[in-house]
Amino acid sequence: MILTLTVNPAIDRNVSVDRLVFEDRAYILSTRESAGGRGINASYVIHSFGGSTLAIAICGGKTGKMLEDFLTAGGQFPCEFVRVRHEIRTNMTIADRNGLAIKLNELGPTLSEAELERLEKTTRRRMKDAQWLMLCGSLPPGVPADFYARLIHSAGKLGVKTLLDTDGEPLDEAMDAKPTVVTPNQQEAERLLNRALLTRNHFAEAAERIRGMGAQNVVLSLGARGALGAFEDGSLWEAVPPRIDALCPIGAGDALAAAFAWSLNNNADSKEALRWGVAAGTASARLPGVSFAGLEQTREIHERVAVRPLT
Repeated sequence: MILTLTVNPAIDRNVSVDRLVFEDRAYILSTRESAGGRGINASYVIHSFGGSTLAIAICGGKTGKMLEDFLTAGGQFPCEFVRVRHEIRTNMTIADRNGLAIKLNELGPTLSEAELERLEKTTRRRMKDAQWLMLCGSLPPGVPADFYARLIHSAGKLGVKTLLDTDGEPLDEAMDAKPTVVTPNQQEAERLLNRALLTRNHFAEAAERIRGMGAQNVVLSLGARGALGAFEDGSLWEAVPPRIDALCPIGAGDALAAAFAWSLNNNADSKEALRWGVAAGTASARLPGVSFAGLEQTREIHERVAVRPLT
């Protein structure tokens, strides 16, 4: 079972428009609301691939009730909600028919010490039945930056593998805890390393440097350029997707992380897991709005992802 944790979930409001142009009007074509958050998205992908998953998320206020309704009404995958006092956030994605997108995120609710303790206890209890723990997304106000690091330590003691998909100080703090995999995108890696990444050599150096900071494996997501994988056996691989017409790339990184963990959990090697991750991200980017490709859609792209060694 792959356990996902979303400390800062959201109601995602996805707005499709005819075009996004600076200082000009756009016309709304459709609006859709759904349950959002990196961990929830990961569970959705894993479930659609036929994997076993449980999603843990906080839940509070009217938006929290909406989140719970979205996730339970369809009978998709099991969820466990930790109740909090304040409203969870609402995020907005605006995408046009040319693949341009803007994502606007709220910070999220402030969590009390008691709420945070309940969340941590729930996660520790559930990870005893898991092979993987995916720690996904930002931390809302009131959550210490070492929260993920503490859970990675706990998972390690139980023999549970960890995938960390976050940004900023929580990513930096978690490096010493030695997560099994970290999956930063280019911008997250630039913030972590405090340098611009412009060339292929920069990407390779960044992946190796992040692994040197403590992560056992690093998957550096590069959007339409695919991903680089720096693995614990010292190998460095590049996965390059086929060219596609991307309709909305937002959420593709969530699909990549989920498919990577799913593939490793099905006994694939790191190179093959990298191929599946890039395939899932690419297949999802072809869909309108924030949507996620299923296994068959991903399999069609998987056949066309080129994987080659860089060392």
